[in-house]
Amino acid sequence: MAATKSSFLDKVLGRIGRLDTEGLQTVVQRLARERSFLETLFNTIEDGVLVADEQGKILYFNQAVTQLIGLQSGGEGQHISEILPEVDWKKIARADDAGGEHVTRLEFEVHYPRPRFLRLYAAPLDGEATGSSGVALIFHDATEARQKTFEAIESERVQALTLLAASVAHEIGNPLNALHIHLQLMEREVKKLKRDECCVMRDKKTSSRITHHASPDTIEVAKKLEQYLDVAKGEINRLDYIITQFLGAIRPAPLQMKLATLNEVVEKTLDLLRPEIENRGVTVKTKLARHLTATPVDATQLQQVLVNLVKNAVQAMTTGGTLTLQTGENSDGVWVSVADTGGGIPQEQINRIFEPFYTTKKKGSGLGLMIVQRIVRAHNGRIELDSNVGRGTTFRIWLPLHERKPRLLADKTQN
Repeated sequence: MAATKSSFLDKVLGRIGRLDTEGLQTVVQRLARERSFLETLFNTIEDGVLVADEQGKILYFNQAVTQLIGLQSGGEGQHISEILPEVDWKKIARADDAGGEHVTRLEFEVHYPRPRFLRLYAAPLDGEATGSSGVALIFHDATEARQKTFEAIESERVQALTLLAASVAHEIGNPLNALHIHLQLMEREVKKLKRDECCVMRDKKTSSRITHHASPDTIEVAKKLEQYLDVAKGEINRLDYIITQFLGAIRPAPLQMKLATLNEVVEKTLDLLRPEIENRGVTVKTKLARHLTATPVDATQLQQVLVNLVKNAVQAMTTGGTLTLQTGENSDGVWVSVADTGGGIPQEQINRIFEPFYTTKKKGSGLGLMIVQRIVRAHNGRIELDSNVGRGTTFRIWLPLHERKPRLLADKTQN
């Protein structure tokens, strides 16, 4: 279908032979104004507009094309394939040769002048209206739309996995309760074993009373069992707490803020994990600040942060190694760091380690650092990460000295 000509050009072309010099000057001035108007319009729109002839050489492009694909002023005359090797010009040219209103649609990524995802619409120009055949190419920046689509898909995926994890956590809760009950029963028996240092028995033959004293080894074993039971109970309580977090994944538990020092949280965490750390042959170094200001924190949730970081650090050191926990303070707040001498984190993985369900471990869940990040953010804190491949990794948690209070809007009715 032929394009409809403008009424102005139609009138001018019909009587151009009868125009005098002044009339021609008026026509040229009007055409110049229309050209200027159209150029301003094309340079205002966000979509890129590029016109190429039938051989693929660039005839015109607007400012958006410069921003989207980096084509600079003076680029007219270049072939479209030189500027955009991602575009199959032969396919577009075949569509142009077919005539009609055929529109070619392509999607591709560019990395210059910045990484973007573009949608290209290519439509043939009407040779009768323009004086020459060619193709108009419209570039639309679809980066944000594509990112939102990916985020929506990722959100649905995370939600589905979270619901699945919540279901599994609910099923794990029952055996955990049974384990907790049996640990309590074992604890009672161990306490009885410690309390009964001696017992009285009666000889069957002589009916005489015999006093039997428990051996020192038995008492020592009872004390060790009591320690192990305390650790096991602590681990079950922690697992129960994690399951509670899973079940409340959509509605995270509010913080229970109380004044405490990071030194106390570090010491409790090491007491809990010391058997596991020593079992792996890891050396522990602590550099705790002597005078550390107490700050409003949820000590239980912060202990969960350190448990995850310490376990990750220990697992990163395959043979021995040194685990260093350090605390400090400055005018901005208080901080605690967990450092290891493991293999470090490659740069390509650093940007993804906080993503849910992303893990580099064979049996990892990919939830530990996600929980760490959520808890730290809930405290209005921040996480710093320093990792060098072959030398180790350091996580530093910064927390504000004072709890942030909500700001109220001023009452404008008051003078």
